Amino acid sequence: MTDTINMVVCGLGGQGILFMSSILAQTGLDRGLNVMGAETHGMAQRGASVVSHLRFGNVEGSLVRTGTAHYLLALEENEAYRNLPFLSRGGKMYVNANADHFPREEIRGFLAKKEIFYRSFPAGSVAQELGAALSSNLALLGYFSAFDNTPFGQEELRGVIEKISPERFRQTNLEIFDAGHERAMMEKGA
Repeated sequence: MTDTINMVVCGLGGQGILFMSSILAQTGLDRGLNVMGAETHGMAQRGASVVSHLRFGNVEGSLVRTGTAHYLLALEENEAYRNLPFLSRGGKMYVNANADHFPREEIRGFLAKKEIFYRSFPAGSVAQELGAALSSNLALLGYFSAFDNTPFGQEELRGVIEKISPERFRQTNLEIFDAGHERAMMEKGA
């Protein structure tokens, strides 16, 4: 792992950006990393943009500068496009979107030029199939955890979800996280 890991988590109000950010931050803390974060969520209750910056390791400030994010996790496709400038060359992007339509044609050149690794999967549909339509955040996090190029693995993230989820949601949260992870493993052929 590098000295610093920069992540941007984005979506719309009500999608669980702050809970997802809490899981990631706690995972870093449990690993013994310094963690700094900042959120912007002006009209989040009305479905407006929510962006969370997370920095792990040798960091002195909480905001991720443009062009320095190693990871972008987006719970909404348009928010992924809006926050693309944060990604560094060779950054990685995971998006709650239909893989058949992501990314838009006009974005492909930018992604190729910046050598951005991207994956998308319908996290919202997976959560809805399990009866928790508002938990696409956990499905996307499970999906993200299956890839080798991510800073935190499935076991670490799952352990934090188990630890910080309210008891009445714990089992459902774990099931949705596991479903996202399993979907990625099937895609990878593992």
